[in-house]
Amino acid sequence: MTTQIKTSKPKILVARAIFPEALAKLEESFEVRSNQEDQIFTPAELKKELSSVVGALVTGSERIDAETLSEAPNLKIVANIAVGYNNFDIPSISAAGVMATNTPDVLTDTTADFGFALLMATARRITESEHWLRAGNGISGLLSVILWVWMYTTLPLASSVWVALVRELPSVPLDLR
Repeated sequence: MTTQIKTSKPKILVARAIFPEALAKLEESFEVRSNQEDQIFTPAELKKELSSVVGALVTGSERIDAETLSEAPNLKIVANIAVGYNNFDIPSISAAGVMATNTPDVLTDTTADFGFALLMATARRITESEHWLRAGNGISGLLSVILWVWMYTTLPLASSVWVALVRELPSVPLDLR
């Protein structure tokens, strides 16, 4: 006669909606209580949810402090899906023996990329040119579409060159029938 030992997966809370693929990966190793409805928990609801889990994946909207941890005796880790950790009361978390993590460099490249894009858009007067073209200013129909495609596929040229070119075009409406 053999005895089967039933091993259960550790229980974790995913406090906010995450990508289905990430959720499926977590479910391979954990029993997951997921909030895919993405409703922000009240402090009382969060406290109740944390009472039966060993880990929690939270965001900045979930405050983790002494009160929240008071009824979470099994909690071992809270992982913040955020760059900062201002929603964590670090002294209380440390006193409870709970590990706290965050994602410190997750947005560094994106922030740099967006800053550079704004810099280039300003230097090339992209927004000003877009408004000018959308206002009509002598371009209509198929010619407008061709210019838009051409402009957005060759952005390295200065938008002031586009403005000069467009001003030279005759203001003739095209009949597309």
